[in-house]
Amino acid sequence: MLENKRLFYMAFIPFIASMILNFPFPHRHPFGEEIVSILNIPVATVNGLQYVGLTSLLLLIISLFMFYKSLKKYQSRFVLMAIIAGIFLPNALADTYQKTLADGIYAISYDQEASECSFEMITADTMQAVCEFPFENLSGKDVSFHIDFYDQYPFEEEAKMVSLLGQSDPYTETIKVNNYKVVKIKANIDVSEIDNHVTSGTAGHVNIILKHGNQLRKL
Repeated sequence: MLENKRLFYMAFIPFIASMILNFPFPHRHPFGEEIVSILNIPVATVNGLQYVGLTSLLLLIISLFMFYKSLKKYQSRFVLMAIIAGIFLPNALADTYQKTLADGIYAISYDQEASECSFEMITADTMQAVCEFPFENLSGKDVSFHIDFYDQYPFEEEAKMVSLLGQSDPYTETIKVNNYKVVKIKANIDVSEIDNHVTSGTAGHVNIILKHGNQLRKL
């Protein structure tokens, strides 16, 4: 089946590197983006092209070409299986790790798509925020953590909304063992010294930060 055994095994190097760059854990963004951010390397071009995504795709293509060239037969089948593995395996591995080996905040699953915040001015200087954040504790122990906020919405520079929740101290929550919980936060925010803020509105897909001790996750 193998025409070039050395080339076949070498093909796993760019293949595994591609999956590592796309590994969606422990943060919301792929592992590769977190690495380049730490190194102060731009994640994307001014035109919006993703460096990490392009690099990952290039590595995957190189590995597929090497796999194809190293096999005597069943090349198309193997390449197809490799494509499927490259696409779905990172998410599957991250999910399996959370459900089996992870502990502390690393075992907390956050359903960002179901998160929501609403904002309304209740006085001339006070805005009230009401938020819901769905969490699931996948570990065998209770998990406590602080919730902080960050924002990546372009309009936030012109009209602050979600980022205003960070004006107060971090919110503390505990999720019981193997439990799903919708955490509800209600906060009154002093906006008397903030010029660019909305007067009312809603936000979904809220970006949050989980903290506990030295552990930190951006979700």
